[in-house]
Amino acid sequence: MRRDLLLGLLYLNLATLFWGSTFVLVKDSLQTLGPGQVNFVRFAIATLVFVPFLFRRDPRLWGAGLELGAVLFLAYLTQTVGLQYTTASRSAFITTLYVVALPMLLGLLGQRLGWPIWLAAGLAIGGVGLLSYDGSPPNLGDLWTLGTALAYAVYIWRLEHFARQHATLPLTGIQMLTVALLSLVWMLWEKPVWNAAGFPYFSLLYLGLVASALCIWLQALGQRRVPAPQAAVIFTLEPVYAAVFAYILLGERLGLQGLIGAGLIITATLISQLRSPKPHPEQITPEM
Repeated sequence: MRRDLLLGLLYLNLATLFWGSTFVLVKDSLQTLGPGQVNFVRFAIATLVFVPFLFRRDPRLWGAGLELGAVLFLAYLTQTVGLQYTTASRSAFITTLYVVALPMLLGLLGQRLGWPIWLAAGLAIGGVGLLSYDGSPPNLGDLWTLGTALAYAVYIWRLEHFARQHATLPLTGIQMLTVALLSLVWMLWEKPVWNAAGFPYFSLLYLGLVASALCIWLQALGQRRVPAPQAAVIFTLEPVYAAVFAYILLGERLGLQGLIGAGLIITATLISQLRSPKPHPEQITPEM
């Protein structure tokens, strides 16, 4: 396995590690703010990080960033709206359906995928189901969150293409700006009410600086090196990392069902690397 591929796997795992806590933080923020407010504030904070990189006069770069940002906006909007009606664990489970949606999308586009990816996708879905699915009845939030899975599948597919063509810092910054502006439009449509009492300052700072700015940049770095189907499987480690945090910080234990689920996801990530496509050609754009 090439050094570049190992480095890409490290970037993707770091992003997934930080994402492990986001469902609970978004759910907490929605106690006092609407979906548009949450997404606007978090991505406005994220945009500030990348201001120095937003002055590139490259139409292709801006076209790529605007496209990715629009898809990312749909993914976060549907997830945040869905969390108003469904539980964090159920949202995490439905969101990970992108691990199956992405190979199906690539198949429709004529790309043949080997059996390891399909087996890994099935194991990952089963593992996430055992680890985080709460068995509550279907609700409106599930439908919204299904849109998240579909949008994120498209995002992972397109990011693999664009991340190899453009420097990752300006590409990520343009995405953050796009999501912030689209979230502002959605927020104004919601006619929000701002209330300083109970405002989730810490949650929004973490969501903006870590879960958005840092993680999406790490994802871009990772997908320069790791093919999209393998990246999608790695992202299903998110509930595993969340469970590890819960054990370390809160003393929560998984139980037999959770341990089996975590084992299936870890097995899936290993299987997904079997017979991987050839590594990407040497990149012609700067890393950052």
